[in-house]
Amino acid sequence: MKYPAVLSFDTILPTLDDFDTIIDARSEAEFALDHIPGAINCPVLNDAERILVGTTYKQVGSFEAKRLGAPLVAHNIAAAIQTHFADKPRDWKPLVYCWRGGNRSGSMALIFAKIGWPVVQLEGGYKAFRGHIASALDQPCAADFRVVCGTTGSGKSRLLQVLASIGAQVLDLEQLAAHRGSVLGHLPGEPQPTQKAFETAIWDKLRRFDPARPVFVESESKKVGNLRVPDAVMERIRAAPCIALQLSRPNRVRLLMEDYEHFAADPSALTGQLDHLVQLHGRATIEAWHAMAHGGRMPELVDQLLVQHYDPAYLRSIDRNFLQYPQAQVLELDDIGQDDFLAAARKLHGA
Repeated sequence: MKYPAVLSFDTILPTLDDFDTIIDARSEAEFALDHIPGAINCPVLNDAERILVGTTYKQVGSFEAKRLGAPLVAHNIAAAIQTHFADKPRDWKPLVYCWRGGNRSGSMALIFAKIGWPVVQLEGGYKAFRGHIASALDQPCAADFRVVCGTTGSGKSRLLQVLASIGAQVLDLEQLAAHRGSVLGHLPGEPQPTQKAFETAIWDKLRRFDPARPVFVESESKKVGNLRVPDAVMERIRAAPCIALQLSRPNRVRLLMEDYEHFAADPSALTGQLDHLVQLHGRATIEAWHAMAHGGRMPELVDQLLVQHYDPAYLRSIDRNFLQYPQAQVLELDDIGQDDFLAAARKLHGA
């Protein structure tokens, strides 16, 4: 094969995991929005340089923009080779891509090939990759989903984590979305990914699953925080067999106190989120919940939230949205210890 080899994503996909390094040659901001899983960012033009060259292209012309950009590109590629790739052996096989046209990745790939590395350039760049993601999620693979259902605090997320730890196939949408899926679900200090990055993460998980084995997933709503689960994926999940996870309300309160301890440490953060529920429950109820939060009555508040908000909402939605819930396999937890979840996970994984 002649290098640099310019190949389509469909051609590359079967061996995508075989590349030694996947290099995203776009700017830092472009990379942050989304990128091929496992890629590293080596900008051929950084954010400021890309704006400068793009502005010159629009206001002056193509030739002037290329004359301005060429030394910047050459300098950045040279720095990348000296900093990141100087120790790579002759048979090091990188995949390089940029946005679409191939000018940035093409420049890097050409120099790599001149050095002697068997470099592959992605034809159509990130835009072609993104098109593949959109098509794949519009017609997702036929995964054998098993939906873990249960009221808030019943331990669905913990069960998924333990299932994954013992080798089960798990699609943890809340983990991928960096959100616990409710009005109180924001994780402190951990922003959610972009919608495109969330979809890429789902695609990357789905493509790796063995279709002959079940895939455990939680009974999510269509939105996880600010992110939307792709419609076709959600349809497959909602039509799948269900597992009804059951845990006593006192134990659910204990579990939620553990999982949301950051709210106990910062009641103001909790009350700020509770304000979003004024329209549903009225200002008087919200003010009473504020008083509980600031008065150190957090377990009582959690119990009231379950009884008055979360449980009614769950009961309204579960039968309507998950078609096989009436025939769900019942799985009871006696307590919230690691051994309890491990026993439940083994029961499901061995089924």
